[in-house]
Amino acid sequence: MKLGLQIPDFTWPNGASALGADLAAVVRTADQAGFDSIAVMDHFFQIGGVGPVENDMLEAYTTLGFIAAHTERAKLLTVVTGVLYRHPGLLAKAITTLDVLSGGRAILGVGAGWNEEESKGLGFPFPPLKERFELLEENLQYILQMWAEGDAPFKSAHFDASRLLNVPQVLSSPRPPIMIGGGGEKKTLRFVAKYADQCNLFNSPELEHKLDVLKQHCETEGRDYGSITKTVYHILDIGEDGEKTGELLKELERLNGLGIEVALGMVPHVHNPAILEKFGTDVIPAAEQIG
Repeated sequence: MKLGLQIPDFTWPNGASALGADLAAVVRTADQAGFDSIAVMDHFFQIGGVGPVENDMLEAYTTLGFIAAHTERAKLLTVVTGVLYRHPGLLAKAITTLDVLSGGRAILGVGAGWNEEESKGLGFPFPPLKERFELLEENLQYILQMWAEGDAPFKSAHFDASRLLNVPQVLSSPRPPIMIGGGGEKKTLRFVAKYADQCNLFNSPELEHKLDVLKQHCETEGRDYGSITKTVYHILDIGEDGEKTGELLKELERLNGLGIEVALGMVPHVHNPAILEKFGTDVIPAAEQIG
């Protein structure tokens, strides 16, 4: 079982003026501790489940580029990018740039998007759900073509591009992995089976059912279910002094029994590097023995 660190909150005790130095220290420690990946959210405003909407929020791909410069081995991704926020050509270039400058460590985390408040707040279009899923599929097709050989045009219902030139091309072979976030049974999980390398589901009572739905979509699409990395979002809470470590490891064992390979989530008090050091000594080595 692998662990991924997501950093969803940047309202830290030392304030914005120290955020660069503090974030650098946190991600260096996480990288050295052995986290398989480091992720940020892709939001403009803070979301309700994490904190007040006015709390600090950094732009995702600028932040990932900064994190890349302060780490050496962890994979880098968003959990997850809403397709509303960037034209697919720009998104493909952003992931390509991250992949090249990080030495091949980029993952594309993507979903249909849901946050109407921040979209309308900054004046971004927020189309109906049906159109957002159309955009998600067309984004996936566009980006996959941009990462393939050649520079042919691309035309779809929403995009008309005359030349998908991508130079330099990605370092990851054959391309950066694609992770689709969400558990929608009709479209999201079908897109996982059709286009993605990873899914990202919530650790909810419906988790086992969602995995069964994904398996059914894989059968329909002729896709090997085992080829998809099953990732779950789970808060990685060991307590301030490590007192909840056993509880977390027990839950990781349960998830592994369902076929989950990566647990990805926030770590409470992440701005305290000592917490991440405990993961390196007490949690990650034990998690790697699970399964």
